[in-house]
Amino acid sequence: MRKKIELVRSAAYLFVGCGLASGVLSSASADVVTDAPYFAQWPKIHSAIPKDQKMEQNIKALLKQMTLEEKVGQMIQPDFREVTPEEITKYKIGSVLNGGGGWPNNNKHASAADWAHQADQYWLAAEAGFKGRGFRIPFMWATDAVHGHNNVFAATLFPHNIGLGAARDPDLIFRIGQATAREVAATGLDWTFAPTVAVPRDDRWGRTYEGYSEDPAIVYHYAGQMVRGLQGSADDLRGQYHVISNVKHFVGDGGTRDGVDRGQNFYSEEALRNLHAMGYFSGLDAGAQVVMASFNSWQNKLNRDVLANDSVEYNGKLHGSQYLLTDVLKGKMGFDGLIVSDWNGHSEIAGCTMGSCLPAVLAGIDIFMVTARKDWMAFRQSLLDGVANHQIPMSRIDDAVTRILRVKMRAGLWQKPEPSARELAGKQPELGAAEHKALAREAVSKSLVLLKNEKNILPLNHNSRVLVVGGAADDLGKQTGGWSLTWQGTENKRADFPGAQNMLDAIRSTVGKDNVLVDAKSLDLKTAKPDVAIMVMGEDPYAEWFGDIPDNKTLAYSELKSSYHDDLLTLKKLKAAGIPVVTVLFSGRPLYVNEEINLSSAFVAAWLPGTEAEGITDVLFKNDKNQVAHDFQGRLSFSWPFLKCATTINRTPKNIPDWKRPSFEQDPKGPMAPLFPYGYGLSYKQASPVAARVSNLDALPLDDRKFGCNESDPAKLAAADKVMELFGPKASEEHRLRMGDASNWTGTEVSGNSITEMKFIKVQPIDYLRQQDARAVTFMGENKPGVDTGATIQLQTTQVKGADRRSYLKANSELQVTLRMQEAPDSNMSLGLQCGWPCGKALEVAPALRQLPVGKWVTLSLPLSCLQDDMDFTKVNTPFIFATSGKARLDLATVRWVPATLVQPGKDLMQLDCQGQLKK
Repeated sequence: MRKKIELVRSAAYLFVGCGLASGVLSSASADVVTDAPYFAQWPKIHSAIPKDQKMEQNIKALLKQMTLEEKVGQMIQPDFREVTPEEITKYKIGSVLNGGGGWPNNNKHASAADWAHQADQYWLAAEAGFKGRGFRIPFMWATDAVHGHNNVFAATLFPHNIGLGAARDPDLIFRIGQATAREVAATGLDWTFAPTVAVPRDDRWGRTYEGYSEDPAIVYHYAGQMVRGLQGSADDLRGQYHVISNVKHFVGDGGTRDGVDRGQNFYSEEALRNLHAMGYFSGLDAGAQVVMASFNSWQNKLNRDVLANDSVEYNGKLHGSQYLLTDVLKGKMGFDGLIVSDWNGHSEIAGCTMGSCLPAVLAGIDIFMVTARKDWMAFRQSLLDGVANHQIPMSRIDDAVTRILRVKMRAGLWQKPEPSARELAGKQPELGAAEHKALAREAVSKSLVLLKNEKNILPLNHNSRVLVVGGAADDLGKQTGGWSLTWQGTENKRADFPGAQNMLDAIRSTVGKDNVLVDAKSLDLKTAKPDVAIMVMGEDPYAEWFGDIPDNKTLAYSELKSSYHDDLLTLKKLKAAGIPVVTVLFSGRPLYVNEEINLSSAFVAAWLPGTEAEGITDVLFKNDKNQVAHDFQGRLSFSWPFLKCATTINRTPKNIPDWKRPSFEQDPKGPMAPLFPYGYGLSYKQASPVAARVSNLDALPLDDRKFGCNESDPAKLAAADKVMELFGPKASEEHRLRMGDASNWTGTEVSGNSITEMKFIKVQPIDYLRQQDARAVTFMGENKPGVDTGATIQLQTTQVKGADRRSYLKANSELQVTLRMQEAPDSNMSLGLQCGWPCGKALEVAPALRQLPVGKWVTLSLPLSCLQDDMDFTKVNTPFIFATSGKARLDLATVRWVPATLVQPGKDLMQLDCQGQLKK
């Protein structure tokens, strides 16, 4: 039976591809996304862009002429902000990338022409590097265009993958890929890190929305179509309307235990292949030229250590997996493109650093995304040294460079002119083109899933009087999600999305501004009752790592943040007033919303729709002729939770015979059974193809769990049993990192995406353990007598009145700050707490800071008891503050309050006494 299924794999996939050749997909062919083949072994790739012998000869000829330094330059990929054109020339660097929040001249509103001009500088610099060598190797620029050209001002932002998965429309994916390629080409860039083909299995994962589905079938049928749209045929890729496509992240990123980003994957090899790798088979068959390695580890004995004799225990990270990257991907599957690392991903392998990682080189990474200047320079030298001391075989370098040259040749980079001279480059109308926005609007409509429609309240009449409420109604950030202009999708304003429509805009456009009410608080709901209220609620934007739901939380929407709870209170008010409510939820994953569903007459999962909210109102409302012009067609590609901790309730994969669900996944047929199973979705014309768990959606039982999914009941715990994370990977929303100085003591919140600067202080995101998880703080005070040049960096509660922290004082807790001194303070510096200025206490710690090793991460620890004089612990609003009037530079990684029973001594823990001096 298995062999028979394998034999029909190519035919089934070609069926989808042939059906798309004319851009028409019948409703019958759309059903193919419910099925996928089974692979007993890793399959051989049959790429739509096969090897060309003449090209291979040219590559060999080039390779013979290149020096080792020139080869190594091709293997390094810095962030474009961390390399100059002069360095490109000197070191023969072969490519750069821009991360989220990286724009030409640090201008968020940079035009298509600005981007192309910036690309010109690097392209010309690379040309200069090979001047007089008798040959040239062109340059390429990579970007994360993952839901449209999302890092670029005025670009079309399509729904994130989770919404597209609900659409069940491979042709739609193909067309989105084409439109995205044109917008990328308009900025002069060559390569996009897309598509993401993860299969998320735990909805707590902060990247869940990057996956099309929890089931491999949709991912399998979508991945190839996105690649075809982005790259086109071999001829298209050599042309100027398509870009290099990159399937990511190989492999198993969606299957980490507890949904922890970059965590551990424990699936068997069979499941890894038939669940988590399915998008690679179709994507690489379609011709994708690049695979990005994944941050996660794979816990399996096959995932062997390439340096077994170096006394460092391998942690199973995919960046160091010779088995999966070389033996499987390059060997068994026959992938002949290049493998690129993720953002400094090599540094997470045990024994590696940002600037050196022999295991990743030997495992098979070809291009290393080493983002910071000091790190890529060090990494470059480590490659040269590795060859010189015979740790890295020359054959490994030649394999990497051969693959890089092959991809560049297939992309026609030798024939393409400098970026600004290309056919679409600099053409601003391509960004947010009318036909692209129309396509995005179509995609939004098709991705909506109608979960509830009591008494057929939907569709609404076109002339309805509508009250619009909810935290997401007038918020494009919640609507567009992460990877939207900035990495996390935060710190954006309305002006950053020209031509975009949020839900309030779309409703006003649909029913007329005079028929829209927006102030529910001041409105007398008894005398000025609207026909209907539309509640628009949703998660704040986030991207990987920062979006993970931590152990002390559940999937309950109203409990994730206090601002989300306000939406629930509004729903209760509307219910009490007898106003029917249509609720629209923006989210990057299915969430527990039983009470919100009970309070709503209709409930719509809108996912993260992007910039075109009229795609929602197209379906919610009848047209101006009072007819249904657009019906709901979305069907859940993720199971929807009935309980707060139903985090891993996934459809049984139909392509795997005799599937044995692993113990770390919940049984969807047991107590954790979903409220709305995979495939559920109502429409105006017909019932859902699968039934909800409960028939009465007005009386769903409520889960009264009061603590996190991996927690014991915190009511039974004292403060001494729990660390309070203030800044770092596990910090809650309760505290904000802020800074202030003598030019503005009111201060400002520190950006997580870009530099925040005042007269006497500057703060910039940097990498500690992960991408932009720390802050480089530069104090620029002059310490002049009689002149205030002071500055502070501090954590403050979102509630001005602060919080009662006496329990932590009673638990003999310590304030712990993980930092790295770069330049010791030249005058004073204090460390302390505040309880509303001038209430507070601080100690002078400059002498102690001058004793810290420069350039090394350490944790400074101070007992809270040292600060209890003059400090009111009943109203702590600033649980950490550094202040100085002089100059200093330090990097800040984590800030915590740690009860004495949980303090873990270590060589990097440096304790202060109550005079602010380092203890011996």
